[in-house]
Amino acid sequence: MEILTQNEMNALPDLGHRLRQLRWFRRAFASCVEALDKRYGLKTKVDDEMLAKIFIDWAETIEQKKRLALINRSDFIKFSGGKMLQELIKADPASVQLPSLRQGDLPETIAFWPEGFLYTNFCVSAVSVVHLQELGEALTLSDCVDDLRTWWSFRENTHEIPAYAIAFLDRFFGAEPNWTFPELPEARAAMMEAASHEKLLSSDERTGIE
Repeated sequence: MEILTQNEMNALPDLGHRLRQLRWFRRAFASCVEALDKRYGLKTKVDDEMLAKIFIDWAETIEQKKRLALINRSDFIKFSGGKMLQELIKADPASVQLPSLRQGDLPETIAFWPEGFLYTNFCVSAVSVVHLQELGEALTLSDCVDDLRTWWSFRENTHEIPAYAIAFLDRFFGAEPNWTFPELPEARAAMMEAASHEKLLSSDERTGIE
């Protein structure tokens, strides 16, 4: 997957906090739309009112769960991106028209599900940039992000249960997905491991173990 908007997003300092403001969220999403349209000859229309509602719903969830960022910041960044992907897929604010004369030149994943590709590209870009800016660590994508069979499953499952988008984004980043409770960040493997380690350290401090 070409992450076409990663450089543009990385040019914005403190992207993680900027994306929690509607105007910056809209700007980042519009940048992603423009980049994909230009690169692949797409024509995309976006329902701005629906996009604003998506942002509000996402921001409310992230605000309620933000304490978990203190336990495992890296995993919370991935969860936040997955939650955004869930809201985008569920509301589906974009309509993408494929180029009529050269569809054969498009990546299979775009031709198969252009709106899903747009939403995923946006969320992958945002997660990658925020993770790099805040933690100084670059994330890598799994090969399955370009596997059409994975995208068949991705589209089918998220249309039935949009929360599976969180698990699929984890899979794209090579993290362990939680297919049972994808919407519960507390139940994520990396989050539970970090919480357990934190409790162990606290216990050691109380007992004086070094």
